[in-house]
Amino acid sequence: MASALRKAADGNSAATLRLVLAALKERDHCAREAGVAEQLDDAAIEAMLRDMVAQREIDIARCEETARLDDAEQEAAEIQVLQQFLPQRMSDHEIDAAVDEMIGAVEARRLKDTGRVIAALKERYYGEMDFARAKRLVCRKLG
Repeated sequence: MASALRKAADGNSAATLRLVLAALKERDHCAREAGVAEQLDDAAIEAMLRDMVAQREIDIARCEETARLDDAEQEAAEIQVLQQFLPQRMSDHEIDAAVDEMIGAVEARRLKDTGRVIAALKERYYGEMDFARAKRLVCRKLG
């Protein structure tokens, strides 16, 4: 039984990775057609993977609304595979501490300073932080 589950998981991982490779090839092809000779950098690949995760989250909600639970489970399994290649996201506690630190670093005092705080957070924590949550925290702390 365990080996059957492992094979199914490996098959799911392989299928998901084939989707990633196909998306990378498509983006590379489009870039070459647009005259961009450079290869995709890490940030572009990370953004692509995050987009793939976001699309699957939307698909999960759609599947659950229509009672297609097997499809929702498949999408969730694909998300797990994709997340292995993304940087670990910050916890709520870590985001709170980073927001406090950045408010002090940019000497933000008013709600008007929110943009500067978020820009500094994006520069330092790009790909690691949920910026929607960070913005809500900044607004609450400065407002």
